[in-house]
Parts: sequence; C-alpha cells; structure tokens
Amino acid sequence: MSRNVKKKEEFATVEQALSTSEAFIEKNQRQILIGVGIIIAMVLIILSVRNFYLQPRAIAAENEMPAAQMYFANGNFERALNGDEFTTIGFRAIATDFRMTRSGNLAAAYAGISYFRLGDFNNAIKFLSRFNGRDSYLTASVIGLIGDSYVELGEVARAIGYFERAANMKNDVMSPIFLKKAGLAHESLGNLTRAAASFQRIKDLYPDSQEAADIDKYIARVTQ
Repeated sequence: MSRNVKKKEEFATVEQALSTSEAFIEKNQRQILIGVGIIIAMVLIILSVRNFYLQPRAIAAENEMPAAQMYFANGNFERALNGDEFTTIGFRAIATDFRMTRSGNLAAAYAGISYFRLGDFNNAIKFLSRFNGRDSYLTASVIGLIGDSYVELGEVARAIGYFERAANMKNDVMSPIFLKKAGLAHESLGNLTRAAASFQRIKDLYPDSQEAADIDKYIARVTQ
C-alpha cells in the first residue's frame, strides 16, 4: 500500500468520525444545550451564594467574635454567651445565626464551654456537638468536655465513649487526660478490667505525661 493511499484512508476515517460526531450533536443539540445551560446555572448559583451570601455572613460573624471572646477571657460567661446591647450578639447567636461560617463553627465551641461553666450541661452538649474542627488539641478538648457534661448529668456510661474518642485522637497532652477520665468512669461503674486497660495505656503510650506519674497506684487499685 502506497503512502498516499494510507493517508487517504486515515483522512477518510477521521472524516467519518467527525461526521458521526456532527450527526450526534445535530440530533441531540437541544439536550446538549440544556445540559450546558444547567451546568452554567449551577456554577453561577454557587458563585452567587459564596460571594453574596456566605462571604458577607462570614465577615459579619467575624466582627461579632472579638467582644464575645473578651468577655469569655474575663470569665464573664453570661455576657460571652448572650452578648450585650452594643458590641456583640454573643456566642449563642453567632453559632446559631452564622452556622455555615468558620466563626459560627468556633462560636459553637465557645458557647458550649460557656454553658458548661454556667452549669447548663444539656445546652453545653448541644453546642459542643455542633463544633467540627481539625485541630487535634481543640477538637479533643471539645469531645472530652461533652463527656464531662454527661458525667455531670449522671450519664457516666455515655460519657466514656466521648472520653475514649478524645483519647484516640492521640494528642500527647490531651490523650492521657481523657484516658484517665475513661478509666475512672469505668471504675465507678465497676468495669475494673476496662479501667485497668485505660490506665495501662497511659503507662505504655504516655510515660512522660503528668498522668503517668502515679498511674501505678490506679492500676493496682483496679487489679487487686
């Protein structure tokens, strides 16, 4: 087969493919245009929501945070939570009204801690459970505080799961704290084998932690 003949056959194949594609497009032109239009509309909606709804709300939420954080730092948890008439609406409203923002998410943690400090453990659990964080220290603290709230409500068995979740985040500072809380909770319920396992994990995994300093005493207490 000559080189020219081979090239002609290749061109013919390409032309046939193009003709088939053109025929398909022509036949389904309406459906294709509708599909493209839907995609463009979705992109425009997403951009509009982000630029004209989420971003302004994120800025508004950020502006509400500093005064509430100042009240929190000063131990005025009532004002931190509920705000005042002039400088902030407070963490509860920020967490509720700006829920889809970064500040709203952080405000949920602040609100939960504030409720805990005020002795309202049901609302503490409600707001702490809304928080979704990536920082292992803060996230472990929030999860562990949910456990503390359940302990305060007398639901020790339920609290254990949160202590263990917090401990399993493997933070060298927080994990031994929550392993000890889990061990003490197990012990209070008479689950001595599980209590011993929690205390032993502190000894094995976090020997340099403050909790490990006297952990042998706890292990001996539940294994006698």
